[in-house]
Amino acid sequence: MRKRGKQFAAARGQVAPDRTYSIEEAIPLVQKVKFAKFDETVDMSLRLGVDPKHADQMVRGTVVLPHGLGKSKRVLAIAGGEKQKEAQEAGADVIGGEEMVDKIQGGFMDFDAVVATPDMMRAVGKLGKVLGPRGLMPNPKTGTVTTDIAKAIKEIKAGKVEFRVDKTGIIHAPLGKTSFKSDALVANAHALVDSIVKAKPAAAKGKYLRSVTVSSTMGPGIRIDTTHIDVAVKH
Repeated sequence: MRKRGKQFAAARGQVAPDRTYSIEEAIPLVQKVKFAKFDETVDMSLRLGVDPKHADQMVRGTVVLPHGLGKSKRVLAIAGGEKQKEAQEAGADVIGGEEMVDKIQGGFMDFDAVVATPDMMRAVGKLGKVLGPRGLMPNPKTGTVTTDIAKAIKEIKAGKVEFRVDKTGIIHAPLGKTSFKSDALVANAHALVDSIVKAKPAAAKGKYLRSVTVSSTMGPGIRIDTTHIDVAVKH
């Protein structure tokens, strides 16, 4: 069994093990018990009552967090002609056409998100094995394959988060930094949960939100009371 340090033990000691918290209670507690010297990321983990092995129970989508993530992502735009100009004006960090495919295959990875226009996807499709495992492959379902490339870039820069249930039925997503004001993190948390609730598959039966936990990068997990969220799911 992995041995925890004294600082983690002290932090965990401030979290009641036998109770759940509202989001409004949990976020300030995450910030209070943090002990790392760097500005940790606050994460949310949601275990869902779905079986991702079935295509009709896959949960994925995007949400623009109202207060962003505290770090602007480097966006790569793969487009041609006028769309490259639109991408530049929207703030893309790296811009190119089909030549970017060869560059990425050669090892270039200096970006955090990729958007592409539909006409480029025949070439970009070759990058599935490179970008797919990293969660960077452009996809129409997440708005990263689009003719409105400027809008896609602006949303990513504003704090757009992509979520997708993993093979164990869990979604992990960032909410921001521990240095944020508590109200900003609470608003981001509600925006994420609302989006995941709206993405509930019709084929999912029984309790949808099995458990929800928030934590900082190094801190202990704090369990969220899903009772009020379950009411929203049912309605």
